[in-house]
Order: sequence, then structure tokens, then C-alpha cells
Amino acid sequence: MQVGRKWAIAIMLSAFLAAPITSPLRAADSTSDRTVISRVDPVYPELARRAGITGSVKLEAVVAANGTVRSVRVIGGHPVLSQAAQDAMRKWRYAPATSDSTVVVVFNFNHV
Repeated sequence: MQVGRKWAIAIMLSAFLAAPITSPLRAADSTSDRTVISRVDPVYPELARRAGITGSVKLEAVVAANGTVRSVRVIGGHPVLSQAAQDAMRKWRYAPATSDSTVVVVFNFNHV
């Protein structure tokens, strides 16, 4: 192996190892006054990771009065990422309220 190529590999490896370890996504509850008690991060789909797919998925969820997520609907986003976002959203829990409410949440899949 050439010396220049070894250095290039060493530099790329050190940059990868020095990068902060962060969650592959962020979720922002954008339209609700309900308090989130428990959030579950989606599992980054392996297909999306291999293909380098990043982006956002916007969901609309109906939250029951007891705080459980009753239904989830995709408003927008990449189809490869949307199922993972829906699966995670169904596991979220909100503070109880007097009636059902609708929330809009955006999951940002930023790191591959």
C-alpha cells in the first residue's frame, strides 16, 4: 500500500472516531400543548443507512385522553424512513388530558 494512501485512510478513520456519538435523529413536537412523558427514538432503517438516505418525516398523531397514541398518519417525508418514524411514534406517551388531541411531530433523520 502506498504511503499517501495509508495517510488518507488514517485521517478518515481518525475523523470518524473523533466524531461525537449522537442519536441519528431528532424529534420535534411542533404543534401540541400536551407534555410528552416518554419518547422512543426510531430505529434507523438499514436500507436507508446503506443508501445514505437522510431527511425528515412529518407525522400527525391522535393522542387519547389517557396519553397513549391512538393513530398515526404520515403527512410527508421519505417512504423508506416513514415506517420507522410511525413505529416509534406509536410508543410515545403523553400526559393525560380531558380529551383526545392531535399533534404533529417531525422526525429528522440526519446521520447515516
